[in-house]
Amino acid sequence: MTESYARKLAAILLDAVTDKDPVVQEQVCSALCALGEAQPEEALSACEEYLWQHEKVSRENRRHQQSAWVLGSPSRTFLNGFSAQLAHPYRTMILRAMETVVSGHIGELDKDMARAIILLASSEMTRVKELVCDWQQAASSVLVAVGKRFIGKVMEELLSKFQPGALPHYFVVQTLANLAASNVFGMVPFLTSILSTMLPMLGMAKHDTMRAVFCCALQYFSESTLEYLANLDQAPDPTVRKDTFATDIFSAYDILFNHWLQSREAKLRLAVVEALGPMSHLLPSEKLEEQLPKLLPGVLALFKKHAETFHVSKSLGQILEAAVSVGSRTLEPQLDSLLAALHAQICVPVESSSPLVVSNQKEVLRCFTVLACCAPDRLLAFLLPKLDASNERTRVGTLQVVRHVINSAASQMEVKKPFILSSMRLPLLDTNTKVKRAVVQVISAMAHHGYLEQPGGEAMVEYIVQQCALPPETEPQKLGPDSEDLPADGVRAISISTLYLVSTTVDRMSDVLWPYLLEFLTPVRFTGALTPLCKSLVHLAQKRQEVGADAFLIQYDGNVTLPSPYAITTRLLTVSSNPYLGDGRGAASLRLLNVLHRGIHPALGPRWATTIPLLLEHLDERTEESLSQKEWEEKLLAFLRDTLAVVSDNTWICQLSLEMCKQLPCYNGIPQEKNFLYKCIGTALGAASSKEVVRKQLQELLETARHHEEAEREGLACCFGICAISHLDDVLAQLEDFMRSDVFRKSIGIFNIFKDRSENEVEKLKCTLILCYGHVAAQAPRELVLAKVESDILRNIFQYFSTKDPALKLCLVQSVCMASQAICSSAQAGSFHFSRKAELVAQMIEFIKAEPQDSLRTPIRKKAMLACTYLVSLEPALDEQVQADTVHSCLHSVMSVLPEPEGQGDHQESLYLDTMHALEDLLTSLLRRNMTPQGLQVMVEHLSPWIKSPRGHERVRALGLSAGLLRYFLEHLHVSALVPFHNLGLLIGLFSPRCADLWPATRQEAVSCVHALLYLQLGYEGFSRDYRDDVVERLLTLKEGLMHPDPAILFHTCHSIAQIIAKRLPPEQLISLLLTMFEGLGDPDKNCSRAATVMINCLLKERGNVLLEKVPEIVSVLRTKLQQTREEYVLQAAQHSVYLLASQHCAAVVSSLLGSPLPFDSHTCTLWRALAVEPGLTAQVLGLLLEKMSRDVPFKETRAFLLSSSPGRVATVLPLAATCALYEVMSALASGPAVLELYPQLFAALLLRISCTVGVLLPRTLQAKEKRGAGSALAPRSLEPCSSAVDALQAMLLRGGNEDVVQRLELEGGWQLLRTSAGHEEGVARLASAMAKFAGPRLPLVMKELVCTHSSVYEIQRVTSTGFLAELLTSNVVNDLMLLESLLDNLAARQKDPCASVRRLVLRGLANMASGSPDKVRAHGPQLLTAVIGGLDDTDDPHSLVALEAMVGLARLLDLVEPQDLRPVLLHVAIRIRPFFDSEKMELRSASIRLFGHLNKACHGGCEDMFLEQVVGGLVPLLLHLRDPQAPVTSACRFALCMSGPNLECAELQAALQKHLQEGRGLHFGEFLNSTCKLLVRAWAGPPPLTLLLPTGFLVLHVEAEHRPQVDLEQLTAALQLLLKDPAPLVRMKAAETLGRLVKFA
Repeated sequence: MTESYARKLAAILLDAVTDKDPVVQEQVCSALCALGEAQPEEALSACEEYLWQHEKVSRENRRHQQSAWVLGSPSRTFLNGFSAQLAHPYRTMILRAMETVVSGHIGELDKDMARAIILLASSEMTRVKELVCDWQQAASSVLVAVGKRFIGKVMEELLSKFQPGALPHYFVVQTLANLAASNVFGMVPFLTSILSTMLPMLGMAKHDTMRAVFCCALQYFSESTLEYLANLDQAPDPTVRKDTFATDIFSAYDILFNHWLQSREAKLRLAVVEALGPMSHLLPSEKLEEQLPKLLPGVLALFKKHAETFHVSKSLGQILEAAVSVGSRTLEPQLDSLLAALHAQICVPVESSSPLVVSNQKEVLRCFTVLACCAPDRLLAFLLPKLDASNERTRVGTLQVVRHVINSAASQMEVKKPFILSSMRLPLLDTNTKVKRAVVQVISAMAHHGYLEQPGGEAMVEYIVQQCALPPETEPQKLGPDSEDLPADGVRAISISTLYLVSTTVDRMSDVLWPYLLEFLTPVRFTGALTPLCKSLVHLAQKRQEVGADAFLIQYDGNVTLPSPYAITTRLLTVSSNPYLGDGRGAASLRLLNVLHRGIHPALGPRWATTIPLLLEHLDERTEESLSQKEWEEKLLAFLRDTLAVVSDNTWICQLSLEMCKQLPCYNGIPQEKNFLYKCIGTALGAASSKEVVRKQLQELLETARHHEEAEREGLACCFGICAISHLDDVLAQLEDFMRSDVFRKSIGIFNIFKDRSENEVEKLKCTLILCYGHVAAQAPRELVLAKVESDILRNIFQYFSTKDPALKLCLVQSVCMASQAICSSAQAGSFHFSRKAELVAQMIEFIKAEPQDSLRTPIRKKAMLACTYLVSLEPALDEQVQADTVHSCLHSVMSVLPEPEGQGDHQESLYLDTMHALEDLLTSLLRRNMTPQGLQVMVEHLSPWIKSPRGHERVRALGLSAGLLRYFLEHLHVSALVPFHNLGLLIGLFSPRCADLWPATRQEAVSCVHALLYLQLGYEGFSRDYRDDVVERLLTLKEGLMHPDPAILFHTCHSIAQIIAKRLPPEQLISLLLTMFEGLGDPDKNCSRAATVMINCLLKERGNVLLEKVPEIVSVLRTKLQQTREEYVLQAAQHSVYLLASQHCAAVVSSLLGSPLPFDSHTCTLWRALAVEPGLTAQVLGLLLEKMSRDVPFKETRAFLLSSSPGRVATVLPLAATCALYEVMSALASGPAVLELYPQLFAALLLRISCTVGVLLPRTLQAKEKRGAGSALAPRSLEPCSSAVDALQAMLLRGGNEDVVQRLELEGGWQLLRTSAGHEEGVARLASAMAKFAGPRLPLVMKELVCTHSSVYEIQRVTSTGFLAELLTSNVVNDLMLLESLLDNLAARQKDPCASVRRLVLRGLANMASGSPDKVRAHGPQLLTAVIGGLDDTDDPHSLVALEAMVGLARLLDLVEPQDLRPVLLHVAIRIRPFFDSEKMELRSASIRLFGHLNKACHGGCEDMFLEQVVGGLVPLLLHLRDPQAPVTSACRFALCMSGPNLECAELQAALQKHLQEGRGLHFGEFLNSTCKLLVRAWAGPPPLTLLLPTGFLVLHVEAEHRPQVDLEQLTAALQLLLKDPAPLVRMKAAETLGRLVKFA
């Protein structure tokens, strides 16, 4: 693209800038900017030139132009030859584009271009005096952009319009101001002259807008001067001084403050105050001191007049800084008003959505900093009393100021620290969340500046710790911008952060916090702060250790407020039991404990250096979810035991135990930690050597425990159990004393004789006592407990079994369980005779029965069953009935429990799993006492109802128990003699379908059961226990497939399981297994039912050859199951079962199914279709059915038929049944290959079956069934004989691959025609036609089958076969297949058939040669003519249908036979057909007249005289029949007359006939064609639409660079220019966008 072209492109875009649509305008402007990016000089020059060209205009033209703009018409008008004036909105857009280009390419502009742009922008900016802000601001921005480099030229232009004595243009002043801001070093040298010129103008400015712009200029001038003076080292003129501007600035100040600040216009006042701030720094010192008494009140007054006070605050801060910098003494009298006004501002609530309010806060705080530096006493005297204000905002605002002053005026506040600390007492008591947050921030600032080292600093530290202990919010509330409160978590989080930062980063705080922070470890109220406390203390302690051992040593004796080492140890160890609570306080506590080891005991350092890191590592490797609480507590208790062993000091241990007991009340309401503390106490007492201390402590624990709390009872019992490890006799003695004490009496004491102890309290005491006995039995040494279990432990437990209290029941069961377990685990358990065993078992069963059967809420079942498990193994043995009752009660109590809904927590799930394990252990314990097949059978019988349960949770539980029992039985199997496993088939039949249970867990357990059973069978066969069978082992590898969600994989796995079973199942077990699985077909779990079908069929396939005599029984069972269920998969499985049986016993299956009653029910149909799976089998079945269908006569004639003419034919049953069976078999897709094999036989037999069943009725018995079926909602397929045959033929064609034949007949209605007597022939013809077209290769064999039917005794069969063969001659396929000769011979043989219909169809077939084989007609002409003309003379047809067929056929053949063959018969034919001209039948009239026309046509050019007479003689009837009411006759007459014309040898008559009788003469096609052509031409006249050029332009833009010179951009641009005038705005916008993209060529 050349530069001139760039100018042209710019001109086009500039012309388009006046578009009416704003979107188009913006697009044009963007295109101009894009052009400027590529060619800045060209673009700027074009814009400059364009604006100058459209500048001059007369006033009249301007007035018209302005009105045009208002009215919305195009703004460029041409009047009286004047140049077009461009309205200011469009000039604005061009100027903005210029400013964008200049800003981006200022370094590329030359001086001439800059000068031109300056002159243009100056002209545009000052052309009109009125303010047109957008336009003039755009011009001003251009000047500012140019002034960044060409400041001198811009100032030269501006100063020419900034002359003394006259007010300048508004935007001249604004531009000067903006230049001062954008180019400081360039503008300041001009300021002296500018100010001297401006000052007189200030008095001349009367309008607020001018005054405001002067204020803005003075503000920017002052700020630029201050920036210049601050950077003199970089300034071009370093000699510039502040006093250079002082006089002028003061003069301006006088006008602004004394006159303009009093204006009512808010914007002007803000402009004045914004200017006064930076101006105050340039005022002479004495003048500033003189003006401050007036200036400050004047500025403060603006706070009340303006809502947005940011500019006021900013200016006030600048004024204050200026005043302080000159050491003003007039500032002090105004401090009170200043502080009051500023404090009011700081108390305004800060909204995050208002940036000006936030900025105002910062400016106000800056003002406070200035005042703090010059008057700290006055400031504090003002602020601190306000901390007691009732208004929350006042308190928060004051604290903000205090914090800010502490940080920003540290030196001035140094001596004020005690005063400030004492004033913070009230805020420490404030409960407001915002105030708390502010207080924490103040304390943080104090810590950094040494305040907390002063007296009273400890209170601040305590306050921080208190806030750290606040409970964290689980979900911090979402606050809006106007919220009055903050979340508590916000205070806690900032407090934790503050404490840690102060501890770790402020070195001076070390002596303040150490060891003071230790005091907060033990009080309960600071529990929430333990983690940050421990972290801070660890850091402080480590710093102390680095300094030296003496600095680290804690003087506990000298500081009574510090907790003792025992208290610290107890506290930190106890809270560590819940390690992840409170942000990980367990690890923090252990780390602190490790650091404090010297202060706790001197001997602990080396041991803790190894043990505590292991505990911390354990925590690091786990999460709160993965940590085992029991394992963790065991580790902590082991750590405690190890610590006590290392200390090995009875006094120290007793002191520790006393401290632990003392801290017990601190954990009321925290059961887990209190429970652990009890365990710690037991551990400590167990390590103590003083029995008196142990007895005393145990007694106090029993007396002070909160027995009504379950967790505390458990904890106390654990304590006694752990203590009993070392002090069994003392513990039992103490429990005995406690039981005999007055505490179990209802009266509390002599002084409270009217206050009876409630029964509930006593029961809770009993609970504690019973639990203690249980834990003592469980924990005490086994060699000691066996001698005391009945005499000292169970004896005391037995007396409470009569209770009804659930809690006491649970304690009893739990204690019995623990005692029984202790007995069983003893080495002498085998010789121990438990005399009260049966009584205990019975009591446990009673407890189990009393539990609710539908829910599991307590562990009573679990504990009772565990107790029974241990008791069962002891001597003496239980009776069989007792065992059965025990199993039944336990199963019924557990199996029927409903599963808990999702989301009920892990506790319920854990309780359920534990209960199930207890039940399995009990059953295993009972099985262990009878390890025989009979014993196993007894257990399975107990579980069988639950295995078959319709409820999934019961099945999965039962299968899990069964698998466990079988595994145990197998693992402990001992076979002394080879005996049969007689119930193997029943058991496998029970378990194996469960391999596909809906519940995946059930499937796994079922496979395990089958696996165990097969190995049991191998064991009973004599194989050793460690023998591994490869086939059976495959079951384990199949487990993974059972977990797959894909049903196909699941059932394939079941099939593999069945194969394994078939290989290892003894033959005598097969029938019982199959019958059991057949019962499983009705399983409510559909997956198991499916699995049963899969396994049944697998077994039939593998072992079905031995089931010949069982086939009827099996089929009967299958039909029964099909009637009981409607499930599709059962149907499919039954089909496959029948297939498997038929593949081995075909004839028997077919005979059985054919004997089924008609109509076949859906189940029978299903079984028939099952026989079509395999081609070989299907062919056998079809052959048998064809034989059955042809064995009997198709119908029987009733007596009514013999006596009357009404139809009375009744179908015979066996052929009908075979027909229905054929349909069912062939309706299966898989029957296709077999159908193809028997295609001709099936086609012929079914076609003939159709023919001989037309009009045939059902037997009366079947008619009744048919009516009942039609009335049912799910009626079976129609049993009507002909319809069933048609359906069978359709199915046969579909399976034979001739869907096109079926569809063609369906479209033509051929199938319906076949069913009716009237339409049967036509239906046969359409069938033959479709076969010829779509199934040609099948015809030779089909024809061979049909040819044999010419001697059929049934007339209708001869008619059907003849009609089919006759229609075949319409197709050329008979030539292709070389069937013509044989067809003609067969038809000729039927010409003498006694049936007129057969003869008629023979003639039709011969005539069909004209369509199918026209080239063969001449060769067979004489034969054809003889046969057809013979039909004209057929006298045995009373209805002349044979003659009609002969006339129609002859008309078709005349044009094709040899003339010499035709001439001898012409006259005979003409004479023979003449009588039919006047026939009453329209068909005969039409056919004979049309044949007459064909005879005339055949004689053209050689008509003999004798035939000419026939022609002339026929004119009269033909003319008369032109008025025939039947259109076919009229049409035939037109044809015959037209054909007669040439033979009449009259040219005019021939012409007249041709003219008037021509078909379609009334259609003026020429006019229609002419009119259509005219419309099309009119529609496409002219050039194509210009919008088509848009995609062309888009493609041009993406052309490769080397091909761009080939693009005709001139033409493209012209087209786009035209599109800019398109009426559619979108088109114009796209055109402008495309033009803008063309700059890529520049």
